[in-house]
Amino acid sequence: MTRSRRIGLRGVQPQIARLERRLFLKRGLSLGALSLLSGCTLKDDDAVDRLLLTMSRFNDRVQAALFDPAKLAPTYSEADVTTPFPFNAYYEEQDIPVIDGENYRLQVSGLIADKRPWSLGDLRALPQSSQITRLVCVEGWSAIGQWRGVAFRHFLERIGADLTARYVGFKCADKYYSSIDMPSALHPQTLLALDFADAKYGYPLRLRLPTKLGFKNPKFIGEIFVTNDYPGGYWEDKGYNWFSGS
Repeated sequence: MTRSRRIGLRGVQPQIARLERRLFLKRGLSLGALSLLSGCTLKDDDAVDRLLLTMSRFNDRVQAALFDPAKLAPTYSEADVTTPFPFNAYYEEQDIPVIDGENYRLQVSGLIADKRPWSLGDLRALPQSSQITRLVCVEGWSAIGQWRGVAFRHFLERIGADLTARYVGFKCADKYYSSIDMPSALHPQTLLALDFADAKYGYPLRLRLPTKLGFKNPKFIGEIFVTNDYPGGYWEDKGYNWFSGS
């Protein structure tokens, strides 16, 4: 590939990224909301993007208002588990982080009373539960997996988290980050998963929320924090709907 060709591609990439972001936002909006865009021209990029983001945040608030913290996602049998379970991330499979489980320590911070780090042994000493649920990806595919670990509500209670706070955030070893609302964190099926199909799916710790889309299920978690300040997320900061219930 010639040097001029490479420079040309680099110039196009930001435009492609912006178009993908806009298309994603449009998919997350209602038909009625999209009709409001009829007065905007595609040349007015900033105005369209601002309107799309405003509508996306409105959808977040509507989804949060409709969320039922007692409603359970469907569960399945072991015979229904998808094998092999698909790998998905913003990087290639060969680039997954390698984590030493013996020296691993989960950090906790923010509006939390007990900020001591947690080893895998500490986490496994807590009551364990399992689930077989469907992970739904924003890209259009889904897969049924089996996860086992600690009920997230129990963990938050154990560390003295402020359960009236608005957000729970996650920082991960693969440089991914995300956040969820507290009602979703306290949902009975939200799990800090220690056991799942393969290390490439998040070893040694990932979050499992069958009530949210797949990108809201961070892998390789290294830190959990509780806050009232909006934390955003890797994809959310690129325009994805933040609440993203499945």
